[in-house]
Amino acid sequence: MPVPRLPLVLLTALALAGCASAPRAGAGPARTVDDCGRQVRVEKPPQRAVALNQGSAEILLSLGLADRMVGTATWTDPVLPQLAADNARVPRLTENNPSFERVLDADPDFVSASFVATLGTGGVATPERFEQLGVPAYVSPADCLKDNSGDGDGARTAPLTMDAIYTEIRDLAKLFDVEDRGERLVADLTARMHAATAGIDASHVRLMYWFANSESPYLAGCCGAPGIITTALGAQNVFADTHAEWPQINWETVAERDPDVIVLGDLTRRSQTAETGAAKIAFLESNPVTRNLTAVRNKRYVLLSGQALNPTIRTVDGVAQVAQALRAFGLVG
Repeated sequence: MPVPRLPLVLLTALALAGCASAPRAGAGPARTVDDCGRQVRVEKPPQRAVALNQGSAEILLSLGLADRMVGTATWTDPVLPQLAADNARVPRLTENNPSFERVLDADPDFVSASFVATLGTGGVATPERFEQLGVPAYVSPADCLKDNSGDGDGARTAPLTMDAIYTEIRDLAKLFDVEDRGERLVADLTARMHAATAGIDASHVRLMYWFANSESPYLAGCCGAPGIITTALGAQNVFADTHAEWPQINWETVAERDPDVIVLGDLTRRSQTAETGAAKIAFLESNPVTRNLTAVRNKRYVLLSGQALNPTIRTVDGVAQVAQALRAFGLVG
């Protein structure tokens, strides 16, 4: 019943506020990072972190911090195989956005998120609300670099780069006092980016990225994570003329642009129509507007995880997978 829950939440909030005001002796100096125009400060490295999005969770897991995590939420895909064992040790609060109270029940001393839509107005709670309870809150700078004031997924005036993702890794590594691990992770991702794009010239290849929804599809604009992939390969995005992150565009306009290759989000969540890659392909090959597209007639599909199409460490996987597919299609050497 809801009546007994209120004291639990209040007690949790009071406990969190009390813990924040009295850091343990010998915990080392406070650590601060600049984040989205705010300063995030921890008095000691977090021990009970909650990652509110899969992208944030996979960074913390990649930094070897499973033993300092007490919850994750908002998943679109299975966890990376190399992180599965550590991920199994961390409670999953919910597949989607948890309630503020559910997060507080995990007794966190730090929360992080990939999106302002999750850790902001209209999401789980604002960073300020968490911080009022003594819980530092961090949002990925990759999301803050865009205008999130509209009703959609935001818009960018400048192209996103991997530097924003590397900044997130370094910030979290600093706050958790594992900076050497952060540098190793950045170095690994950088090396993989170079290896994936070596010798690629896809300047004549026209790509389209479809995340979800068959009735009014979410297709990538110029400058988000798909923009990183497109730029790394020297290719073209058929919707590079829009700065919206994931504008909804009708199929007639898609037919006019006629992409050579379609990159499909292969999601395991169930919140939109045509979530899986298979469902998207079935739609494309049966719809009278799309079945004669160049990419569809030649079956040039590339299936990526949702996380590879978001600004995350998996964007590097997206670059590698699209490059491999373009070679297999015979479109690049």
